[in-house]
Amino acid sequence: MIRSCSFPACQGAVRSALHQRMGCRFRRPPPPIPLKRGFCASVQLYGDEKPQPFKHQLYESTQQRLKRERAEQKRYSQYQTQSQGGRYAALMFALAFFSTGAYFLGTLKPADLPTSSITSLLDTERPRHNISSSNLQAAWADFVEILGKDHVSTENADLEMHSGSDWSSYTRKADERPFLVLYPSTTDEVSRIMKICHRRLIPVTPYSGGTSLEGHFAPTRGGVCIDFRRMDRILELHKRDLDIVVQPATGWEELNERLSQDGLFFPPDPGPGAMIGGMIGTGCSGTNAYRYGTMRDWVLSLTVVLADGTIIKTRQRPRKSSAGYDLTRLFIGSEGTLGLVTEATLKLTVKPKSQSVAVASFTTIQSAAECVTRVVEEGIPVAGVEILDDVQMKCINDSQATTRHWKESPTIFFKFAGTPLGVKEQISTVQKIVSDSAGRSFEFARGENEMQELWSARKQALWSVMSMRRGPEDHVWTTDVAVPMSKLPEIIEATKQDMTESGLLAGICGHVGDGNFHAIILFNEDEKGTAEAVVHRMVKRAIELEGTVTGEHGVGLIKRDYLQYELGESTVDAMRRLKLAFDPLCLLNCDKVVRVEPAVAGEVKTW
Repeated sequence: MIRSCSFPACQGAVRSALHQRMGCRFRRPPPPIPLKRGFCASVQLYGDEKPQPFKHQLYESTQQRLKRERAEQKRYSQYQTQSQGGRYAALMFALAFFSTGAYFLGTLKPADLPTSSITSLLDTERPRHNISSSNLQAAWADFVEILGKDHVSTENADLEMHSGSDWSSYTRKADERPFLVLYPSTTDEVSRIMKICHRRLIPVTPYSGGTSLEGHFAPTRGGVCIDFRRMDRILELHKRDLDIVVQPATGWEELNERLSQDGLFFPPDPGPGAMIGGMIGTGCSGTNAYRYGTMRDWVLSLTVVLADGTIIKTRQRPRKSSAGYDLTRLFIGSEGTLGLVTEATLKLTVKPKSQSVAVASFTTIQSAAECVTRVVEEGIPVAGVEILDDVQMKCINDSQATTRHWKESPTIFFKFAGTPLGVKEQISTVQKIVSDSAGRSFEFARGENEMQELWSARKQALWSVMSMRRGPEDHVWTTDVAVPMSKLPEIIEATKQDMTESGLLAGICGHVGDGNFHAIILFNEDEKGTAEAVVHRMVKRAIELEGTVTGEHGVGLIKRDYLQYELGESTVDAMRRLKLAFDPLCLLNCDKVVRVEPAVAGEVKTW
């Protein structure tokens, strides 16, 4: 039985109670039950429950609401009365939590790309390498897995040899020493090595021949040294195309011995012992540069391993190409700071049918330089023009480095190449110019043996000065500059006078046919400041005469702070941007060519 009244509140209460009582599972409430009209003060459902007055139900609901409000007020009062320290601690925790979360979310957003076309030294972050013992020892196991234990060296003799040399102008610091030396044999092995170094943030110093002079392979950041000596193979010879593919540890002398069997010739000829990888790294030239050009003219293509282990090939084998950026020439002269050369395709030429050498002596170094200028102005296609001053010739005699005794006066060595008739004509023309330039003597070779004998003095220049060392404390400083040909006599005469006044044993030699000459200075620790000052003035003089700080030795560590005076600060900043584009972690031959962090006080000479 259901009894109710016509009030809507009563009817709603009845339906709600009925649903609860019967456990109704309808998705929608059932239609309202028709109720009889009339006044009713209560509702009674099935069962024995007593009817509750509506007024009583309303009062009970109000009482429950008041109890809830009082409980909320009590909790709020308790919060207000808790200690100040607790609230502060809770606030700090919340602040730290949300700050940490905001920082994490911020790191997920990539950094803004640079908008400038260059990178100044002030905008460069200090390289963050990991050369901890634990990291390097773990890397040792990785390297052994790639190369085998026999080709991963931690021998003290190996580490010392790969830290510097007696003929380098740079005096290494005590901590500049690699942790180990690696000897890969393939491009793939070099790539795998670089992937490990990139992942572990280990700096890398490349080594190929070790004949460089300006501190190119000094391991300024420690790390590992990659020696390419096992990569010395000739991979392909294309006789009809006049090109050859070689690995970086191929020596230029051994290469020409092999090519001579086929009547071919690779012209660049720097110092004895130089290898193709280092020659590419420094953009070298040599005694044949006047006739044949520098290394940049004889490299067609390169295979390069980048800092993260990526392998690229700069172009194909055609003699000419206008396909995209010239990455080949970008890597030539980069001194291993942009990538590691593992293969090179070189241009070749036909070996000259006839060659000869002539030697002329002069009363002064300036008259000898003026003779060279006249030979160049006449357009005589001599293969090479080399100069040695009187000090240099005396050192050659005293060291007994050659089989004959030389006049101890400024001397020019001429190299001729071409057809027999052409060579004879060149000799005759040059002899007349020497006579008109106050030359004291002129002698030319009449056979292969005599030619080798006459030319031997030029190749012994550096070693003859080194043999004059007074003791183990003596060092040799070999450096070079180049100027326009018309400025050559002026700078050679001024440099010669400066050397004489310094009181040091110092000689001049060089490839003067293209305005490039060298200074070789002997000094000890007490004389180091004097030697540095002579070199500084020599470089400054060259720049002021519109020349360059280095004609072929490269920049390395010695010449890097002079680049801004030769090229301008913005140009050096553009070079730095290139460095960071190819090697953003600064792993490859760090500190060479351009600085990646500011110099310390007193490190850079005042201009």
